[in-house]
Amino acid sequence: MALESAHPTPQPHAGLVFFDRHELRALLDVYGRMVAAGHWRDYAIDGLKDAAVFSVFRHASETPLYRIEKRPMHARRQGAWTITAHGGLVLKRGQELAHVLRHFDRARFAVVE
Repeated sequence: MALESAHPTPQPHAGLVFFDRHELRALLDVYGRMVAAGHWRDYAIDGLKDAAVFSVFRHASETPLYRIEKRPMHARRQGAWTITAHGGLVLKRGQELAHVLRHFDRARFAVVE
């Protein structure tokens, strides 16, 4: 006869949207490249009821420079992925994360001497 635990196993944040391992890896790859180039210094990850948000900062005490959002409910209409700039301007939308992350390509953020 198996003993039942006095504490039930908690559900992993039921009803919240999160990044999967592959998405998080792609986001952190871009983040690492931008940190190495001196553009970004900090990030935050939020799992919300309707979206998962990866925010990047120049300084930790500021508002985010960019928010990369995953909104599954928008997947059919506008695309699940959105990059939003500091003032709320939507820079890029798309169905695939890799396509949306091309916004942060090397040529756009190259240091010109």
